[in-house]
Amino acid sequence: MNRKNFLWLSLGLFLFVPISFYAQQLSIPTVNFNIAQAQTPQEVSLALQVIFLLTIISLAPSLLILMTSFIRIYIVLSFVGRGIGTQNLPPTQTIAGLSLFLTLFIMFPTLQRSYNEGLQPYFEGTITLDEGYAKGVAPIREFMFRETSERYIYRFIQLSGIERPRNQDDVPTYILIPAFVLNEISIAFYMGVLIMIPFTIIEIVVAGTLMSMGMMMVPPVTISFPIKILLFVLADGWDLLIDNLVQSFMR
Repeated sequence: MNRKNFLWLSLGLFLFVPISFYAQQLSIPTVNFNIAQAQTPQEVSLALQVIFLLTIISLAPSLLILMTSFIRIYIVLSFVGRGIGTQNLPPTQTIAGLSLFLTLFIMFPTLQRSYNEGLQPYFEGTITLDEGYAKGVAPIREFMFRETSERYIYRFIQLSGIERPRNQDDVPTYILIPAFVLNEISIAFYMGVLIMIPFTIIEIVVAGTLMSMGMMMVPPVTISFPIKILLFVLADGWDLLIDNLVQSFMR
């Protein structure tokens, strides 16, 4: 029996032999999830920690996007492809990956301080959960306050109808986060406009030149596209863009 016939025979046996035969021959483990009432405070605490951990894991992507520098970086980098005229170059996955690692680079001191002051003491048992949360979120709140304009915070305070805070500690986090997101979107679009201006000027000049030469049947993008890429590369555009993005958070 050659190898080909052996493979076909093995496949036929696997398909036509009842599954009960394999169940009798193989030892298949079972997994049981038992739910019982907690008997000690330690068991209650452990259950609450597991629930809290699962909640943090499920909310981690949203927290990474909404409470860090990711929004501004991703939108600004997306404007580059729009301005040059390459809708899928660089790919969206590349833009998202670069934005993620730039976010980790910018936020690393803040996240490290949050871990050292909040999470690590809580894991060691030296502080309570409430104290760990307050100390862990404090560096992130400081970062958002530093980057957020006061007028956006005041706008959401007015919308919420709460009393005017006396200081930053009195501003609730649920008001600070949307104000920070709105501020980041506004700054990102402002930077995006600055990026689009030179590309738009090139397209206008190319379109006017083609019309003056009577070449109205030639699409302007055919000429402007390589010119924009060439000027962007000669100006070392990616280095200038990344440098200005990082510096905008390092003031």
